Amino acid sequence: MKSIVVEGSSVEEAVQSALEKLGVTREQIEVDVLEEGSRGLFGIIGGKQASISVTMKETPEQVMKEFLDDVVEAMELNVEYSIHFNEGYWHVDFTGKDVRFVIGRRGKTLNSLQMLTNMAVNKKLEERVRVIIDAEGYRSRREETLRRLARKTADRVRRTKSNVMLEPMTPQERRIIHLELQNSDWVATTSRGEDPYRKVVICYKSRGA
Repeated sequence: MKSIVVEGSSVEEAVQSALEKLGVTREQIEVDVLEEGSRGLFGIIGGKQASISVTMKETPEQVMKEFLDDVVEAMELNVEYSIHFNEGYWHVDFTGKDVRFVIGRRGKTLNSLQMLTNMAVNKKLEERVRVIIDAEGYRSRREETLRRLARKTADRVRRTKSNVMLEPMTPQERRIIHLELQNSDWVATTSRGEDPYRKVVICYKSRGA
């Protein structure tokens, strides 16, 4: 981000001048004091102006856009995306002709992009942010698929009385399975392994206990 140099009779006055010039709040800028300034003899003679360098802090949206634009360009994708903030999360929604390449097989590319975006954004910002990336409603469709899988597998476990280990899933996907079956009288769920290969195991509960 570009910086501007602002002077004032004191550092505080220079900062206030910068805020008025930029039309922002103190929390939105970074200040580097170049010269503290001095009042001089009797506050009149030989005084020096305070000088500061002011840089606008990047917003989460700006950092995300810079990162995602580079990714889209590198992958040569014909896609567009929008960014909005809701209930503590930044949401990125992809649309376009090549959106299937953003999703990947069973959402693996989408999940990887989400992980990398979170890492890139939080590396550059002071406050931690959480980013969720979706593509034309894929995540809601995936959630319903996982719920059906959970119910179908639970029924199989109940009939065969044998535990079943599912494929590796992200933490969010495992949570969907756990929540779907948390009130079951016949099965219980647990997770085994280490990310990114951690899996949900659906276990039989004898006598429906």
